[in-house]
Amino acid sequence: MSMPVRRTRNEGALERQRGWARSPLAEFDDLLNQMGGLLESTVGGTMPGAALAAWTPSADVSETDESYHVQIELPGVSRQDVDVEVSGPELAVSGEIEERESKGVLRRTTRRTGRFEYRMRLPSEVNTEGVKASMSDGVLSIDVPKAETTKLRHIEITEAGESGGR
Repeated sequence: MSMPVRRTRNEGALERQRGWARSPLAEFDDLLNQMGGLLESTVGGTMPGAALAAWTPSADVSETDESYHVQIELPGVSRQDVDVEVSGPELAVSGEIEERESKGVLRRTTRRTGRFEYRMRLPSEVNTEGVKASMSDGVLSIDVPKAETTKLRHIEITEAGESGGR
């Protein structure tokens, strides 16, 4: 006669812990994004009152010894409809994408429209006078040079006898 397999209560907990390869908060954030997308697709656009809230476009931020480079995806947006501001270490990009008029009955839309805003705080002081922005193929590129005091400076080491030291 075979005996039934007995499982302890802790086995499920260990399996659950092993399954969390990422942060539980990241999983929760993904779930909220999926639920929001589902709600938008079933309701047919944004919810009432959402016109006041701005959405955030996708962006990449990289850093070199000299500057920060920010690339923001804004397909279909002209450069006249985008505002770029730098105040101290904070970068703010904002604008609005107008809803396009369509002929016939609109069955489904997934394009983002309305007010958008991208804000970020840069990790060090920047040279606000040297900021440059350009737009090409729906990608806004912003170069923010670092302030002279935050740039990496190489210090040469000399022999003790050369500098008059002991």
